[in-house]
Amino acid sequence: MTAPVFDCSFMLEDDFTYVFRKVLRGLALSPTEAAKRAGLPESEVLAFSRGRFSAETARKLASALGLAPEAFASHPDYEPAIRNEPFLSRLVLPFGDEHVNAWLVSSGNTHLLFDTGDDPHSCADALEKPGVGPTTVFITHGHPDHTAGLPAFSGEKFGPEIPGASPLHAGETLQRGDLTIRTIDLSGHFNPSVGYLIEGFDKPLLVAGDAIFAGSIGGCDPDFYQPALDRIRAAVTSLDPETIILPGHGPATTVGEEMKRNPFFTW
Repeated sequence: MTAPVFDCSFMLEDDFTYVFRKVLRGLALSPTEAAKRAGLPESEVLAFSRGRFSAETARKLASALGLAPEAFASHPDYEPAIRNEPFLSRLVLPFGDEHVNAWLVSSGNTHLLFDTGDDPHSCADALEKPGVGPTTVFITHGHPDHTAGLPAFSGEKFGPEIPGASPLHAGETLQRGDLTIRTIDLSGHFNPSVGYLIEGFDKPLLVAGDAIFAGSIGGCDPDFYQPALDRIRAAVTSLDPETIILPGHGPATTVGEEMKRNPFFTW
């Protein structure tokens, strides 16, 4: 098993092919149907879906499928700025052959852990070496890669307050030390899902789970796709552009960056 590490790399979770697959899934379209909508040869769209990038193809598909054309056309060049905030640690934990994030947000003696990884031990082990015990553990949504490590934080070793494996209800406000945490409905990829808006630093933080990634969103079935987009867009446009977004996979980003570079956000 790959050892969990603290990491601030900027590699996106989703390349342009994943963005394309997610919009097709949400709209219940095949690549052939997308090609017809965009007025493109089917062979060109199939090649695009398999990794042959063309900025012009991306623009035409984006226009036909409700994505932002220029953001999609520049997606392969998107590298979010690396975040090195003293109050923030990204725990990159094993998830099969991939990785999943947990985030530790610290202010004085308050240490808030968001999500707990895909197995019983990796998240707790990652915190053992720096000797940081979370004072509260929060869960964004109920997928196992975010909840499987939760039991490790209920024993004598850590003993923090745990809201539970299910997310808190949207619209709740909590106070932990000098930090204010407000929950936002980000359901769609998983139902229910909440984002946690944290205020008390010089920049707000939004722990987004799998609702929002740098340059993408979490995949949604057709019944949930448009409502999820509406929720995400409403949440993002209401926040300060300097708000740091902490996703469940991939690097941190900001509201300002995503408004310019995320094909699902700019329209």
